Amino acid sequence: MRKWAIVVGALALFSVGCSRGPDARVSAQAKPVAAPKPKLGIRADGDTEIKIDLSKAPENLKKVYAYIDEHIDEHVDNLQKWIKQPSISNSGEGIPESAEMVKGFFEQLGCQQARVYDVGITEWGSPGNPVVYAKCDEGAPRTLVLYWMYDTMPVTQPDAWTSPPFEARLVEQKPFKKVLIGRGATNSKGPEMAQLNALMSIKAVTGKLPVNLIFIAEGDEERMDIGLRKFVKDHPDLFAGADALLNFGGQAPSGAGDVAGGSEGCVYIELTTSGKAWGRGPVQSDIHGANKRAVDSPAWRHIKMLASLISDDGNTPLIKGFTDGMVPMDAADTARMKKAAEKVDLKVASQNLGVARFISDDPFTMLKMSRYGISFNMDGVWAGNMYAGGAGAILPNKITSKHNMRYVPKMHGLDMVKRIREQLDRNGYKDVEMKVIGDVPWSKMSYDTDIARAVIDMYDQFGIAHGALPGNETILGGYWPAYLFSNREVGQKVAPVSMPIAAGAAGHGGNAHAANEYYVIEGAGKVYGMAGAEKSIATIVYNFANAKASVNTTH
Repeated sequence: MRKWAIVVGALALFSVGCSRGPDARVSAQAKPVAAPKPKLGIRADGDTEIKIDLSKAPENLKKVYAYIDEHIDEHVDNLQKWIKQPSISNSGEGIPESAEMVKGFFEQLGCQQARVYDVGITEWGSPGNPVVYAKCDEGAPRTLVLYWMYDTMPVTQPDAWTSPPFEARLVEQKPFKKVLIGRGATNSKGPEMAQLNALMSIKAVTGKLPVNLIFIAEGDEERMDIGLRKFVKDHPDLFAGADALLNFGGQAPSGAGDVAGGSEGCVYIELTTSGKAWGRGPVQSDIHGANKRAVDSPAWRHIKMLASLISDDGNTPLIKGFTDGMVPMDAADTARMKKAAEKVDLKVASQNLGVARFISDDPFTMLKMSRYGISFNMDGVWAGNMYAGGAGAILPNKITSKHNMRYVPKMHGLDMVKRIREQLDRNGYKDVEMKVIGDVPWSKMSYDTDIARAVIDMYDQFGIAHGALPGNETILGGYWPAYLFSNREVGQKVAPVSMPIAAGAAGHGGNAHAANEYYVIEGAGKVYGMAGAEKSIATIVYNFANAKASVNTTH
C-alpha cells in the first residue's frame, strides 16, 4: 500500500498559540512558530439547529467561545496535521514520531513537565509502546487528569477508502457539509484535538487554566493497553493529587449524549495449529498444495477446532464455564436501558453502523447485547497464500487466528482463557497453542461525582439530549483502561491510583476501526461540529473547576 505518511514537526503544529493572553509568562513558554493562517472557510456553527445557552456561561467562557469561532480554521488545520502522521500500534509505524509529537502538544500548552517514557517489556512478553506523561501546574485548587491514546488501528482495506487515510481530506457527507476523513479521525485524534484546542484557547484568552492538568497518553490502546498497564504499576506517584479523570467522548449520530466512565472487560488471545505440534501435515514450512491428496492439513484442522467452540450461527460460545461469575444487570440499569430502547430505530442504527442487521430484532435485547453482553469474536485468521486474486497452490504448515472476548462483572478474563484451554483439550485439540495478548478487566463508575455532573451540566447548557442522572451507575460500554484509574469496583486493581471518571463531549465521529473513519467538522441538526466540541470541553473544565468540593471526589 502506498504510504500517505507525512511526518510533521511537533513544535510547528499549532498555528494558534497562547501568547495573546494577559499573562506574559505564558507567551514565553507556549508561543509557536508563526505560520500563515489556513483558509479552510470552516463555519463554526455549521447547520446546527441546537444552540448553547449563553446565559449560563461566565464572561471568560463566552470570550473563549468567541476565540474558538475566530480560530476554527487553524484548529481544523491542527487536526489535519496530526492525522497525516501515522501512529499504528500493531505495526509500530510512526509510533516514536507520534509520541514526540504528542509531547510537543503538551509543551506548547505550557506544561512544566512533559516526557516520553519507554515502558520496556510488559507482563505479556511484548515491548510496550511509549507512554507520554505531562503535568501542567496552574496553581489551581483542583487537578484533572486527561486520558489520551495516540495510537490507531492499521488500514486493512485501502481500496475501500474514498480518500487516502492519511491525507485528512475535508469532504461533504450528508447531512454534514464538512467532515474530515482519515485514520484516527474519531478514534481518537479528533476528540483529543478538540480537547487540546479548547485548552489552548482558554490560555490564549485568560492566560491560565482554571484547573491543573495531568496528561497520560498511551500508544497501546489497540494492543490491550499493555504499555500503560506497566506504566501505571511502575509510576503510581505521578497521579498523586489528582481529583478526577476526563476521557474523550462525543454525541451519537442522533445528537444524543451520554456520560461514560466504566468499561467492559476484554481479553485477547491467539490460537495456532501447526503440523509440528499436531504431528501430522507439513512440519517445517508450507509445502506445495498438490500434496493435499496425500498429506493432512493443519489449516482444515484449525477450522474444525474453531467450529467446535461456537454455535452454528457463530453467536453462542460452546465453552463450559465461559460465563462463570457473570452478574446480571441490576433493576435500575435494566429500567434505564428499556427507556433508551424506546427511542431506538434498528433500521437507522444498523445503517449508521454499516451492518445488514443486528442479531436481535428487539431494540432492548440489541442494546443489552451491545452494552452488557458476552462475546467470543474471531478478529482475523491467516496462513499460506494470502494474496488476493491469482493462484499459487499452498498447503500451510501453520494457521493462526486472533480472538477477543468481551466480558462483564464479575467475570475474569484469564479465567475465560483457562475455560477455552480446557474445552480445547476436551474436544481433542491439546496440540493447539494459545498465546495471551493482553487483558483489560471491567470497571464500574458512578455519575454521582463532580466530573460527571460537569459533563451533565454541559449537556443541559448545550441542549444535548441525555439520560444521565446524578447518583446512577454507568452501564458498561466499550473497553478502555478505566480499571487502572477507577475509584469504584474493578475486575483487578493493579496500582494505588484511584479517582472518579467521566467521559462526554459535544461533536461526533464514526467508522472507528473501519474504512472512511470520519470526524464532523461542520455540524448539522442536533450534532455539533468541531467548534461545538471544543466549546463543550472548555465548559466541562470550567464546570469542574467551579464545583464545590464533594466527598465523592476523594480518593
